[in-house]
Amino acid sequence: MENNLPQNKKALIWLSGGHFINDVYTGVLNPIMPFIAAKIGISMAIATVVLTVSHIFSSLLQPLFGYFADNVLRRHFIFWGLILSSVFIPLSVLSNNVYLLVFFIILGSIGSSFFHPQALGLASRFSKGATKAMAVFLAMGTLGYSLGPIVSSSVTQFLGMNKMPFMSVLGIIWAFLMFKLVPKISNVKNEIPKIDFKVAFKRILTNHKLNILNVIAMLKTVVQSSCFILLPFLWKNMGHRPFYIGAALFMFIFAGGIASLVSGYVEKRIGAKNVFYISMISTFPLLLLFIMTYQKYSILSLVIFVVMGFLTMMATPVTMVMAQRVLPEYKSIIAGFINGFSWGVIAIVMSALGFVAENFGITNVLIAVAIIPAVCSVLVKELFKD
Repeated sequence: MENNLPQNKKALIWLSGGHFINDVYTGVLNPIMPFIAAKIGISMAIATVVLTVSHIFSSLLQPLFGYFADNVLRRHFIFWGLILSSVFIPLSVLSNNVYLLVFFIILGSIGSSFFHPQALGLASRFSKGATKAMAVFLAMGTLGYSLGPIVSSSVTQFLGMNKMPFMSVLGIIWAFLMFKLVPKISNVKNEIPKIDFKVAFKRILTNHKLNILNVIAMLKTVVQSSCFILLPFLWKNMGHRPFYIGAALFMFIFAGGIASLVSGYVEKRIGAKNVFYISMISTFPLLLLFIMTYQKYSILSLVIFVVMGFLTMMATPVTMVMAQRVLPEYKSIIAGFINGFSWGVIAIVMSALGFVAENFGITNVLIAVAIIPAVCSVLVKELFKD
């Protein structure tokens, strides 16, 4: 397998496509949640908790599933993960009460937790850890996540939310094709040793460099999550329709996907350290400009919002590749930490975000959130100390 370059490229294509489609489903709820909340009669605060439940189950469990993926070396996780995501997340919009909504979201989000660690581990395996190939794989997920809001908002505004379950067809078909066409690796003997759970997690959690990279991933996640969760409510309160909200989130995430694609080029030109600095520090002034312009200059504010998406996500591939190179024998587990665990931890912290925003205002909360990564950019110096 290692010398079969055409086979490796085909595997990366199918995995990247699966990443794209899976993340379409993970991106559908944010822009239409204000409208789901209005339909079933829940407040912004409760709706925020529902969205954080989605992030917790789609993210926090990823290191655990990554451990199993690194040990099992079979493709069941990418198959069943995509099936669960594609079926239950679109189905959740049909819920007529908050309990059924949460139930469907949990099942769909667990699917995303299944999919990501193994897909990232396999992508790294087939690409041999190349930054460019990993950037493409990550960018496909980001582009899929960016398409989710515009798809769901378009369906909601022009066809009605009850048509959302038809979206499941693409994910189900791709899952079967991916399971058939991604090369089997379970029969490769002695390629990697059996991984001990306690040893693996102890080594990862006590590694100084990995801890810094995890914190950086969390700091960028808190900005993204705050924007995704709170800004749809802000725009709905201003009278904007679902498609406007979905288009705004689409442009933000799409810009981040483009940033992931060019991050390797930028890293070569200015260095990884400067990529981190720009990504972490720029958010605060850009968010201030957004808040100063969103009421009177909506187009300008959207441009600022999109630039913020580009710069915030530019360091994502650099973070992932750097982390996997620290302990390469734990690629899937580390991918679960960087790509998933950081989102889950932030989701727990942010479960009260809606309640705080209701009392202190959405824009005030966003400003406070944006200050954190700018202040903590001092960690970058520590990351590159050696």
